[in-house]
Amino acid sequence: MKKIIIIFLFLGTLSIEAQNIVRYDLFVRDTIVNFTGKEKRAIAVNGQIPMPTLTFTEGDIAEIYVYNELDEETALHWHGLFLPNKEDGVPYLTQMPIPPHTVHKYTFPITQHGTHWYHSHFGLQEQIGMYGSMILKKRPDNKTFRKGIDDLSTIPIVLSEWTDYKPENVHRMLHNASDWFAIKKGTTQSYGEAVKAGHLKTKLRNEWKRMNAMDVSDVYYDIFLINGKSENDDTSLKGLKAGDKVRLQISNGGASSYFWLTYAGGKITVVANDGNDVEPVEVDRLLIAVSETYDVVVNIPADNTAFEFLATPEDRTKSASIYLGEGIKQLTSPLPKLKYFEGMEMMNGMMKMNGDLDQMGMKMSMQQMDMNVVMYPEITGPADNGKSKKMDMEGEESTGHKMDEMDGMKMNEEMYKSNELSDITTLNYAMLKSPTKTTLPEDAPVKELHFTLTGNMNRYVWSLDNKVISESDKILIKKGEKVRITMYNNSMMRHPMHLHGHDFRLLNGQGDYAPLKNVVDIMPMETDVIEFEANAEGDWFFHCHILYHMMSGMGRVFSYENQEPNPLIPNPELALRKLKGDDREFHLMAENDFATNGNDGELMIQSTRWSFGTEWRLGYNDMHGYETETHIGRYIGKMQWLMPFVGFDWRNRKLGHNEIEENLFGQKNTKNKRALVSIGVNYTLPMLVIAQAEIFSDGNVRLQFERKDIPLTQRLRMNLMWNTDKEYMGGLRYIATRNVGITAHYDSDMGFGAGLNLNY
Repeated sequence: MKKIIIIFLFLGTLSIEAQNIVRYDLFVRDTIVNFTGKEKRAIAVNGQIPMPTLTFTEGDIAEIYVYNELDEETALHWHGLFLPNKEDGVPYLTQMPIPPHTVHKYTFPITQHGTHWYHSHFGLQEQIGMYGSMILKKRPDNKTFRKGIDDLSTIPIVLSEWTDYKPENVHRMLHNASDWFAIKKGTTQSYGEAVKAGHLKTKLRNEWKRMNAMDVSDVYYDIFLINGKSENDDTSLKGLKAGDKVRLQISNGGASSYFWLTYAGGKITVVANDGNDVEPVEVDRLLIAVSETYDVVVNIPADNTAFEFLATPEDRTKSASIYLGEGIKQLTSPLPKLKYFEGMEMMNGMMKMNGDLDQMGMKMSMQQMDMNVVMYPEITGPADNGKSKKMDMEGEESTGHKMDEMDGMKMNEEMYKSNELSDITTLNYAMLKSPTKTTLPEDAPVKELHFTLTGNMNRYVWSLDNKVISESDKILIKKGEKVRITMYNNSMMRHPMHLHGHDFRLLNGQGDYAPLKNVVDIMPMETDVIEFEANAEGDWFFHCHILYHMMSGMGRVFSYENQEPNPLIPNPELALRKLKGDDREFHLMAENDFATNGNDGELMIQSTRWSFGTEWRLGYNDMHGYETETHIGRYIGKMQWLMPFVGFDWRNRKLGHNEIEENLFGQKNTKNKRALVSIGVNYTLPMLVIAQAEIFSDGNVRLQFERKDIPLTQRLRMNLMWNTDKEYMGGLRYIATRNVGITAHYDSDMGFGAGLNLNY
């Protein structure tokens, strides 16, 4: 018996030794980059952006040493990989962050193949350079090896974006509803632009439903990159000739950008998604969501020609290219600009007055119905001041599809099927089919979960079931369960939902051959169902992969019941508080108007639910005096239109002798000297008017109505205010730069003034 045991131990030792250990040393350092003519801080790994491509073969053991030479913490996540939970790289969840000037070792077996990527999961570091390809090769004896696909020459491609703004400032501006990004992109939807486009009614209807101008992406980026360059002809593949095929292993490492992929050499054949094989499907273009990966095969149709592979962000502001082949450059057609007012018209029909989206009885799933299709000129034709492509109750459009009245919003499904409306074939999830069965154990108990994806664009709060991460508990699951999740997107933005540590089946109508994925992009109004086998103990993150949505709270943590403690988390309670700190962060907004009639301004500090704000008006003489109003409130409800508050009002000025003012209710008050506390409530009315009702400690009641930042033109804004204390104000502000504006306004207390507005 002892001899048998010794033999088994010996064979086991040989097996371990046979496994190939592949080591990488990654040095994380601060650096300076110049993508746009301005030198800016970035983070490079081994001196490069993107980070080095890491290549393994299934069966390898990965040993990755991370040398953190930053003055801040970091951590690396291996996106899409099956590995021990403590190696997953989520700070405060699977490990503590790597301290500055220390070394951390990640070790895990490579048990899968496919195109994956890795990135920092600490703060906003991913935005400034910490992302890179991770290629896991099939073993030659793998039964799934596909000749003509898996043996092709390959090029790893990482798509990304760059902003000259600090990502922390980007995040702050998003929370403060700054219009600067839209101005930079040329995507503002002002009243003047609406009139010019023949869509004033659309604009008014949009604001009546308390919606701001629409956009398909949140952030303005200065440049978009393929493998760190905006135009890249160094493909590492030389001597390509007519008839050759190339496999592109594409990862979207962007923090918040979706990319349209098109090719000057003809069709694109999709062969894998999220590291998993799919049956080859031929398309003209595809949209790759944030954090998704696609493997595509393209053909070199001619000699002495370099064919453009074009990546265009969803908002179509710029693009990035890589060229395949050598010779004269053959460009692909650029994608035309979006039709924003047509999209706004569509949005008006989708949203109810309470902020919910109306599903209109359509079966929205698997991206078969593209809710943005109305905005695509290549599908529905060029915009011509809103006169063409309007929905006609009695007739048919040029597409031949019967349409119902747009204003009534009883639209039929065919209106959103881009592949039926156009000669262009666009990939959707329903086209993805696994080459092998992906069914889960039939006898496994099923845990059903339902999530509604919710959000507030005005305050930039993103959540599941109207709860951010810090407001939710871990979701307990049991090993051996089949976890089925139904998600409905009730927000106006797309959300790429990513599950750590597991692949899931996307139930897309392919039955037993449903594709395996780890990211599912969910469009507005869409419902998707995924399921996975609970087979890997640990705490696993499930979140929207748009970086700024995740940091705002859109996610959950799946945790296995009765699991062993994680040795890398010595204080779980403290770690959990740290994890939940991201969406609890407060964001600062401040502005000050230096005018000829006085000085007025505002300071606001806000979090997901709380708001601390102070306004002031300082006159240059005793007659104008000074006043400050401070409110501390908490937003309530899914749309956060309601905010109860407590306040403090302090005023001091000189009126005439014994002069007393009366409000519209006949209540007397004096502004000579007043220091009062108050309670009240703010509520957002249709047309984005803020109604405020406030009761002061002296018994006086004040009603106030205010609308700020009314977009007259692309850069000209109007402010209006009136209250029952007989105060009123009207003003104009021209946005000169991100932080500077020119103002003119009339104030009932201080008269007319003009000056300079500074904001942060």
